[in-house]
Amino acid sequence: MSETELKKLKTALLVSIYTSGKGKNDCEEYLNELERLCDTFGLKAVAKFPCSIKKLDAAIYLGQGKLDEILLTVQELDPGVIIFDDEITPHQQRNLEKFFKKAVIDRTELIIEVFAQRAQTKEARLQVELAKIKYQFPRLKRLWTHLSRQSSSGGAHVKGEGEKQIELDRRLLKLKVTQLKKELDDVKSQRETQRVARQRSGIPTFAIVGYTNAGKSTLLNALTQSEVLVEDKLFATLDTTTRKYILPNKQEILLVDTVGFIRKIPHTLLAAFKSTLEEAVHTEILLHLIDVSHPMAEEQAEETMKVLKELKADDHPIITVLNKIDQCEDPMIPRRLRLKYPKLVQISALHKTGFEDLIEIMMQQLSELRKTFKLRIPQSQYALVSELMREGRVITLEYEEDDVHMFVEIPKILEYKVEKYILA
Repeated sequence: MSETELKKLKTALLVSIYTSGKGKNDCEEYLNELERLCDTFGLKAVAKFPCSIKKLDAAIYLGQGKLDEILLTVQELDPGVIIFDDEITPHQQRNLEKFFKKAVIDRTELIIEVFAQRAQTKEARLQVELAKIKYQFPRLKRLWTHLSRQSSSGGAHVKGEGEKQIELDRRLLKLKVTQLKKELDDVKSQRETQRVARQRSGIPTFAIVGYTNAGKSTLLNALTQSEVLVEDKLFATLDTTTRKYILPNKQEILLVDTVGFIRKIPHTLLAAFKSTLEEAVHTEILLHLIDVSHPMAEEQAEETMKVLKELKADDHPIITVLNKIDQCEDPMIPRRLRLKYPKLVQISALHKTGFEDLIEIMMQQLSELRKTFKLRIPQSQYALVSELMREGRVITLEYEEDDVHMFVEIPKILEYKVEKYILA
């Protein structure tokens, strides 16, 4: 379904499942998040169904009794589309549309359309288009059910118009995927060039990561007086934004605002957005922002850590930042989070409170990662000089006969390489 077609439907009925009494509250929270995704896209949720089930049905996802119950509400409210919170198979999707006589989509398709709607840069648009094609590929048969199958008079099966169209579409989509990947490689190459240039500048980088709508852009704006878009919607910004900031000790740093994470992020999108999320990998320190006022703050924090682990970024130094502390109604949430995440600070990005503690821990973390050295390195070891210039921050550099004299700040992990060149 295209973005335009989905928008025309205007209203939605939302369905989520749980398997025990304990899971009903979580299920309702998941439906609230799905409703916010609808709101971000421009759909109005007219009803929400938390469904208790014992096991999933391979053909119709839910049991017949649950479907009959939902059908009564569908007939009463006449929603434009029915949205399932979990990913449903193409086969289930077709059967559900036949049963409800309504358009049926899942959470994955809705998230992809939200991303498509809000992507601004060329890279984000390419990534979304690639994710959309990968999602649509196994669902091509659904698009051509209106074309009848044909068979020969001799009884042997001859491909009908629908099947011919599916094969043609598959070839076209494969060509499109190849083209998109090539364009993305070009954009990725440009990003890598920018990243290398940034590393050569020797300016330490902090990546702001966290669940969508945790307040990442608000924090970036508050610290750097910039004007990054801030909306009370999921995925208000999809593209990374980098701003320079000077700490009280005169140390320049770069702050990178990354795309927000979300529960059950579609694998097609995670793969497509990997180059964007890699900003979190190629950085010295992560600022993990958590909306502590949210009733599922702990679960959202875990989802973020799960994605960081998939990106192999969870081994970076992480400062946990509890945002919206002024709106937190459950004092036990910050206490439990403090036990789990030791390097933790509490702030309100909107009201700019707690910033002194945040900046103090940022400076402390930097000092633990980098050291300054006065070095005398033989010019025959110029490869090492080049590496230090690339990975560190050169304060002074002089050439004296056959030696290079450097006063340089470098990551501690490189200390073993310069030990024998250190000047007293």
